[in-house]
Amino acid sequence: MKIVTRFAPSPTGNLHLGHAYSALIAEREARLNNGKFLLRIEDIDIERCNSAFEKSILEDLSWLKLKWPEPVRKQSNHMADYTKGLEKLHSLGLLYRCTLSRKELAAAMSAPHENDAAKINQGSPRNTLRYISTRENERRLEKGAPYAIRLRMEAAASLAGKLKWFDTKHGEQSAEPEIFGDIVLARKDIATSYHLSVTIDDAVQGVTRVTRGDDLFQVTHIHRLLQSLLELPTPDYYHHKIITDENGVRLAKRNKSASLKDLRESGQKPEDLIRRLGFI
Repeated sequence: MKIVTRFAPSPTGNLHLGHAYSALIAEREARLNNGKFLLRIEDIDIERCNSAFEKSILEDLSWLKLKWPEPVRKQSNHMADYTKGLEKLHSLGLLYRCTLSRKELAAAMSAPHENDAAKINQGSPRNTLRYISTRENERRLEKGAPYAIRLRMEAAASLAGKLKWFDTKHGEQSAEPEIFGDIVLARKDIATSYHLSVTIDDAVQGVTRVTRGDDLFQVTHIHRLLQSLLELPTPDYYHHKIITDENGVRLAKRNKSASLKDLRESGQKPEDLIRRLGFI
């Protein structure tokens, strides 16, 4: 089978060594299997994304000698695809609108009367509407209050039944999306979410092997469920190690980790960086 991989950064900051490692793994997986390496720009977060970072991403990847077919898929140009996905899930009776803010939900979930059994490992309850009366939620909606669209996880998991997915490092996995509770599929400020968008994007682009860091291993349970509900193909997954600094801290944009832009502008050769990351 022809392997199709992708590297899908968000233009919310400059790329760092961790991004380079992930991109190089995706390219290597495709190249060694006579496949195709794709680039996708995940820019649904309009407030945080900007064109300067997108330009820098393209320059960084070209500096690393990576090549990809054009045009590059940009999520912001395909919101209709995500809306269609939401409509399908709505037709299955699996969505609901919730006007609770994060602060309100967090306060309600931490209340003394809430027992541990009512909470979910990842921080979302099975039904956020249990923390607000139907009347109040409807009153807010009628007044035009912002709302998030959530998935009725219990009903969705029941409809999908038992699901599996395969990780090339860890073998076959049983999907357990219930641990996440009623996840958000469309945010109050954006008419989609990371989970919904990447699931649909991978299917539209024909991705057959998703390569990404171990920190995203658990969310694959969610993506497998959405694939089943939306009748989309299921790719294989390759969750690679996370690159850390000399103190063992994960590299991240928010930590202002050394950027590829800084490295290339300082005169460092891409071959040296590629070798440092173990690809030569």
